[in-house]
Amino acid sequence: MVANLSKEMKAYALRNALEHGQAVVGKVLPKLFNHGLEKSEIKGVMKDLNEVIRDVNSLSKEEREEMYEKYKKFIKKREVVKKDLPELAVEKEKKVVMRFKPSPSGPLHIGHAYTLGLNHLFVKKYGRELILWIDDTNPDNIYEKAYDLIPKDADWLTSKGVSKVLVQSDQMKKYYEYFEKLLEMGKVYVCSCDPEAYKKLINAKKACPCRGLGVEDQRERWKKMFKRYKMGEVVARLKTDLMDKNPAMRDFPLMRINESKHARQGKKYRVWPLMNFAVAIDDIETGATHVIRGKDHADNAKRQARIHEYLGWKTPKTLFHGRINFLDMPVSSTQMRKEIEAKKYYGWDDIRLPTLLALKRRGYQPEALLKYALEVGISLTDKKVGKEDFFKAINAFNREVIDAKANRYFFVNGSNKVRIKGAGKKEVKIPLHPDAHKRGMRKLKTGDEFYIVDKLEKGKNYRLMHLFNFKDKEFVSEEIDESLNAKMIHWLPVSKKLTKVKVLMEDGKEIKGFGERDLKNVKVGEIVQFERFGFVRLDSVKKGGMEFWWLHK
Repeated sequence: MVANLSKEMKAYALRNALEHGQAVVGKVLPKLFNHGLEKSEIKGVMKDLNEVIRDVNSLSKEEREEMYEKYKKFIKKREVVKKDLPELAVEKEKKVVMRFKPSPSGPLHIGHAYTLGLNHLFVKKYGRELILWIDDTNPDNIYEKAYDLIPKDADWLTSKGVSKVLVQSDQMKKYYEYFEKLLEMGKVYVCSCDPEAYKKLINAKKACPCRGLGVEDQRERWKKMFKRYKMGEVVARLKTDLMDKNPAMRDFPLMRINESKHARQGKKYRVWPLMNFAVAIDDIETGATHVIRGKDHADNAKRQARIHEYLGWKTPKTLFHGRINFLDMPVSSTQMRKEIEAKKYYGWDDIRLPTLLALKRRGYQPEALLKYALEVGISLTDKKVGKEDFFKAINAFNREVIDAKANRYFFVNGSNKVRIKGAGKKEVKIPLHPDAHKRGMRKLKTGDEFYIVDKLEKGKNYRLMHLFNFKDKEFVSEEIDESLNAKMIHWLPVSKKLTKVKVLMEDGKEIKGFGERDLKNVKVGEIVQFERFGFVRLDSVKKGGMEFWWLHK
């Protein structure tokens, strides 16, 4: 066995716990290979390693930091690779204009956060303009409240980095003007062919009869779309190369009739632009220079470029990324809405949902989601991301943001009491934060009776955090004594002055218990750490006590 391996174990376990809230065997073990551990020796060290992990995880942050100073010399220096955005091709003296285009089927969720986050980071890097477009030209899939929810979500994620908010259905006259310009150029036509018959012609690279009609006839057909033609009877198409090897590029549709009532415009319009036409015109009107989109939209990018070509516009540069499939999480706004209406979830901010509303209410910070977007980066590789892996990543990023700000308090779930013989009466002062003593102290008065969570084992040493050591329910000593190998446990004095606390967990279940008296100083919306439990955010204060939402370890 490698000499001094136990010291390396403790060093890496302490560092892992300080960086991520708790030490994990799977993160510490690989580090030991850099110190000579052989694969054949793994089985022999696991018992010791598991014991070290348990000991380190029982320590407070303050105790971990103190111990780490002694052991950090056993850690080999690691190379830190900083993630950054790819360089954009930017023409001199031209501003970068980027856009984000969600449909108003619901508020933003983690899938949106990735794309919006990348757009924001690019614009922040190049100091230019980010436009939020609400893509609402499909009247059939609109959640009316999304018009307000989406801009608020975007402002939160980007720290008000959105330059302006535009709504597609407010630009209808512009779409009509551009279509009529293409009509006069002879680049579009209104097609009344049977869809199946048309499909056969296009697949055979042949023109339909409607395509050959002159501009005057097309103008008349265009006018009839607003009054005469019925829904589904005609569609307006762009003339392209019928010999194109890609069938998706042959005379694709630009406009259609939809008589559904629109959530924002009512029955004002019946002729609606399809996505490619609306997006192409939006980019012209706002001067978009760069676009981030999934590689599954490669054909759409080509269609929009063709429209730009006809209108004499330089199409934006595109950065494609692979598809991210979030597993074990509902990331379809339409599906979430159905389940909310079915009472499976109580609202868009239900703690179990991956919406930005829910994450914000739990206490996640925008910086964590932005760092996740940067970490994933822009790659053409498709990714599958499980719920556990996703939250493991953003929890680590979020911890980096909140750890220095979150004051510490005790919370004991349940009402398990223990009486410690010889404890006596004490008054202990504990820093609100181990690294910021100037922030103030918490005061706890104790007797010999305590609330604890842990089940006590006979013959084992324990330490009540910041207080004293005991064994078999008898006082041993006050000072930290490594030779005792005491398990650290949190506690509260049995007192009528304690605060009743509920914590709503990520699975929607509640944990009830007591919190220390000084919790009364915490403000609604504030994030704190319940020691040896995790980070929580105060959601509300009611007559029956304080209600917190679980954040993470």
